[in-house]
Amino acid sequence: MFALIWIAVFLLTFCLMEFMAWFTHKFVMHGFLWSLHSDHHRKDHNSWFERNDVFFIFYAVVSMTFISLWHFGYLWMGLPIGLGIFAYGLTYFLVHDIFIHQRFKLFRNADNWYARGIRRAHKIHHKHLGKEQGECFGMLFVPFKYFKSY
Repeated sequence: MFALIWIAVFLLTFCLMEFMAWFTHKFVMHGFLWSLHSDHHRKDHNSWFERNDVFFIFYAVVSMTFISLWHFGYLWMGLPIGLGIFAYGLTYFLVHDIFIHQRFKLFRNADNWYARGIRRAHKIHHKHLGKEQGECFGMLFVPFKYFKSY
């Protein structure tokens, strides 16, 4: 029974992270921390790294904090929460940075309705170079309209 609760907490955390990513992207990255996110919309920097990568570090620290709370006996569900955050971060990195933005030349030939839909949604998001008038701030779950033409 404990294992089922652990798995449920892990899966719930992973799913809630999609909301957190959407919320953070819409209200923080395109809000008061636009200065860290703006270089992601404009390729006017000469480095492989972007200031936007700071957000990965933030969520990694949150994940490690929950795992540490479990490790030191303060929160029994700290491990599944921390691992859920980590799993979402890994998924985000694979989908956003590798698959969509091709920071590494992997998954280039992925071509199915879901892959085309999330690429299309992200392309629409990036057509706006400023912090206003953005749309489609999610990553794994995007509106169905981006899948309709396929």
